[in-house]
Amino acid sequence: MRLKTVIYLALALFCAAAVAHAGTYMTRSEALALAFGEGAEIGTVQLFMTEAELAEVTGESGIHPDSALYTFYVGKDGNRVIGYAAIEAATVRTHPETVLVALYPDGRVRFVEILAFFEPEDYLPSRRWLKQFRDRSFSGRLRIGGDIHGMTGATLSAQSVTRQVRKTAAILHTYLARTE
Repeated sequence: MRLKTVIYLALALFCAAAVAHAGTYMTRSEALALAFGEGAEIGTVQLFMTEAELAEVTGESGIHPDSALYTFYVGKDGNRVIGYAAIEAATVRTHPETVLVALYPDGRVRFVEILAFFEPEDYLPSRRWLKQFRDRSFSGRLRIGGDIHGMTGATLSAQSVTRQVRKTAAILHTYLARTE
């Protein structure tokens, strides 16, 4: 085999291995069924935040939303709201991750689930680590070093997920305050 062919083959194998870590673990439909259950009616709420609400979310969460428009999925059993969910995407290091943040009607976090993660698997937050968010209310302690422990070797992933949860919880807090 010629050297040039060997180099191209080695490069192709390297590139294939580099993208092998990319993964989509759950579709939006599967994620919403997980969040609300199979029989729930699922709708959406489009929240268009005012400048004051954007400033409030930024002040409370430390994260400025990318847009004034935010979508929540709402699960209902008849007229009773059983919860809210948001699907959030962000760049971890150089590749994206997508996270489902499921919340109780009062704004507490039910659970967090990774839907897609395109960084190396070594940096993927474990289910055990994600369980830290369960039943947490939005507060200044909902952060790494507060109620949430960091992850050794996956600091950027931990920070990214925590930011997404903080932002989502702060926006839901704003929405719930608006509807009272």
